[in-house]
Amino acid sequence: MNTPSAPEAVVAAGARVATVTRNTAETKITVRVDLDGSGRSKLATGIGFFDHMLDQIARHGLIDLEIDCQGDLHIDGHHTVEDVGITLGQAVARAVGDKKGIRRYGHAYVPLDEALSRVVIDFSGRPGLVMHVPFTSGMIGTFDSQLTYEFFQGFANHAFVTLHIDNLKGVNAHHQCETVFKAFARALRAALELDPRSAGVIPSTKGSL
Repeated sequence: MNTPSAPEAVVAAGARVATVTRNTAETKITVRVDLDGSGRSKLATGIGFFDHMLDQIARHGLIDLEIDCQGDLHIDGHHTVEDVGITLGQAVARAVGDKKGIRRYGHAYVPLDEALSRVVIDFSGRPGLVMHVPFTSGMIGTFDSQLTYEFFQGFANHAFVTLHIDNLKGVNAHHQCETVFKAFARALRAALELDPRSAGVIPSTKGSL
């Protein structure tokens, strides 16, 4: 296992914007997020279906998202997908800051034809992933469906969120995966929304998250 270099991060003052660069012997990644964006994206991971899923996060989460990844795709997509999840999690964590005023919790159900998925997220400061998605196919285009778990595990661990993901129904693996990413985007958007009734308040009885 190659040890990654310390991620370089830039956080814009007064805005929920962050840029993180993470370089290892396996991947070289730069992620930029604007949590109060309009859903614009610029994505280049080398895996077409994965870019399509990341675009769902931007569009349905109303997050402006730029991701550039040069990964060892000559081996497979594992390092690329996992490391993008890690770097995106780091960028979101930095952009959200001390979490004052956010709603903290978010959930969403999203259908697509026969498929239906539910995602629940908590910006708890305690990373954890519980995921049940019985994919009906191992591959979706050139994307290994098993890597969906690795992406969300990387994100949860580095955004410091608790994340529950369930595909409740589905026959087509493309539909299963797309409902998961869309529901994640919607849940993320809800959790990150600023609550005018709790402006400047950290949403925890402990006083910190």
